[in-house]
Amino acid sequence: MPESNVALLKRWFEEVWNQRRRETVGELFAADGISHGVDENGGVIRGPNDFLSFYDRFCGAFPDLKLRVEECFGSGDLAVLRWTARMTHTGDHLGIPASKKEIAIGGMTMAKIANGQIVEAWDNWDKLALLQQVGVVPLAASANSAG
Repeated sequence: MPESNVALLKRWFEEVWNQRRRETVGELFAADGISHGVDENGGVIRGPNDFLSFYDRFCGAFPDLKLRVEECFGSGDLAVLRWTARMTHTGDHLGIPASKKEIAIGGMTMAKIANGQIVEAWDNWDKLALLQQVGVVPLAASANSAG
């Protein structure tokens, strides 16, 4: 079972994020599924429609987004995946004017899987680095420059 959960989570990342297959969201995310931490406002996403609302905003802001799976493993009904992403901020869809800047971030996702679908997921990704790279949040002065 852990192997099939790992395969499902890898499929999610490849098809949903890299291939932009919106229909995979409805197939792999349970109708009553819950997602924690992915939304840009920190809210909980419930079900495929709420996820697609976030997804459309994010892909609109970063239409060339490519995610790379770095590691993935499973135990019982859980699968954990560590990823990196590269993208260019060319859309205003997140309420931030397009900066045209190239962005690199990383994150981790843990998903609980039942009956071939994600029923709950927890995402931790570097939102601060994203905001710094698009220029919304200034970079902190380095310790070496404090004199």
